[in-house]
Amino acid sequence: MAVKIDELDRKILECLQEDSGRSLDEIAKIVGSSKTPVWNRIRKLREAGVIRQQTVILDPEALGFEACFFVLIRTSEHEADWQAAFLKALRDRPEVLEAHRLAGDIDYILKVRVANARAYDAFYQALISEVRVHNVTALLSMEEIKSTTRLPLVAGDGA
Repeated sequence: MAVKIDELDRKILECLQEDSGRSLDEIAKIVGSSKTPVWNRIRKLREAGVIRQQTVILDPEALGFEACFFVLIRTSEHEADWQAAFLKALRDRPEVLEAHRLAGDIDYILKVRVANARAYDAFYQALISEVRVHNVTALLSMEEIKSTTRLPLVAGDGA
């Protein structure tokens, strides 16, 4: 369902992306509106599925997850049963932060966050014991240069 988003909606969404813990009063003040219209718009955006969930962003290194791997997977299996088992294995692994099916030479790319190389190996061994893959390449991120969940909604932010 396509939802019509106006400039006030964009400002509200940008404000929520920046810090979803803000009070309605604070959001209304920032976007130049009053509390009730802001609440109604947020409710409308939730009902339309534009706002999927509100959450917090944790610092992985502060919690001991110091290694980030990008895992490139090639497979020769493309049957529905294999794909269902593979997707279930990914969803069941909390280490997998993101998983994407790709066009091109690589079939899937995963973003995996673990404590260290030994923890990655345990993840890898568990994954290949659950599903058959043709080739796996793991790339260790040496430095995270940019990471965001924010979409560019407001003019000046790339929209």
